[in-house]
Amino acid sequence: MNIDGKAWRTIWLEPGGRSVGVIDQTLLPHRFTTRSLTSCDEAAEAICTMVVRGAPLIGVTGAYGLMLALQADPGDGALEAAFAQLDATRPTAINLRWALERVRDRVRPLPPEQRAAAAGAEAAAIAEEDVAMCAAIGEHGLGLLQELAAVRPAERQGEPLNVLTHCNAGWIATVDWGTALAPIYKAHRAGLKVHVWVDETRPRNQGASLTAWELGREGVPHTVIADNAGGHLMQHGRVDAVIVGTDRTTRSGDVCNKIGTYLKALAAHDNGVPFYVALPASTIDWSTSDGVAEIPIEARSARELTHIQGLGADGAITAVRLTPEGSEAFNPAFDVTPARLVTALITERGVAPASEAGLRGLYGERP
Repeated sequence: MNIDGKAWRTIWLEPGGRSVGVIDQTLLPHRFTTRSLTSCDEAAEAICTMVVRGAPLIGVTGAYGLMLALQADPGDGALEAAFAQLDATRPTAINLRWALERVRDRVRPLPPEQRAAAAGAEAAAIAEEDVAMCAAIGEHGLGLLQELAAVRPAERQGEPLNVLTHCNAGWIATVDWGTALAPIYKAHRAGLKVHVWVDETRPRNQGASLTAWELGREGVPHTVIADNAGGHLMQHGRVDAVIVGTDRTTRSGDVCNKIGTYLKALAAHDNGVPFYVALPASTIDWSTSDGVAEIPIEARSARELTHIQGLGADGAITAVRLTPEGSEAFNPAFDVTPARLVTALITERGVAPASEAGLRGLYGERP
């Protein structure tokens, strides 16, 4: 995708093949900086601190992290230790374990001297597959947006289609294109008028900082709103559709996404607004059925809630306290939206009902 006219991806193998480049998302939107990851420890730290974030991108970063670990020590013990270290960084998103298992299974049968190269090749393949899947999600989602635009009343023909999104499921959360934002980018490039309501997404503000930033770089019209404004906009007919991403989707169609997604789904359901979830196959957890009961919800640092980061008058990026000293804070990072509130799932293979039958209709090869 574009940053001021230049095409970028979020992660890349650097010249020489012994380091991995990433965009440091903790400094966006105020600073655009890249970082080199040279070890498994640095890859794990980048995932933990959200230098990289978004389920698909976390998975690719973890895959490259195993490559970096094997470059230092290709033995069985080092492989298992690196797997455990990376797997523990973010417990909710299923893509991370999926990518780690895929690389581990690829290199285990090989002699030690071949493992690092094979891990790098597998990580690169996962990255390229992610780009292709996200582009396909965009095409399928574009079809839905075109259908919504076509059935609007005559007096609204020609107006932009208003899409609300929560958190950041754009290209900065994947390798390229994104999930929830891929249909919007495809629509914008196809000439379909679209406007995005961008939830700020407290407490880390990935909507206000990341979604708004990348939409602006692509020239997509958008407006940042407080998280609690979405229901009001829906009541007044100012939202045509909600599209969000997901960090884990159960085989029954429950979706786990950034905290606050469930409330948007409830508001959409109450107001008859379509609620779509965009996801690649790597985000489906076929071993889980009841998302509320079975998906582990990551509780992050209370500081993310008690403090906020921004650009000061002196041009420095700084954090300030929001809450009284001594007040406790609880910061669950995700919630689960039951399948009954999801209009449809947008995948790289097509659009499906949010149900086990719907998903198996697209992924019939799954046991």
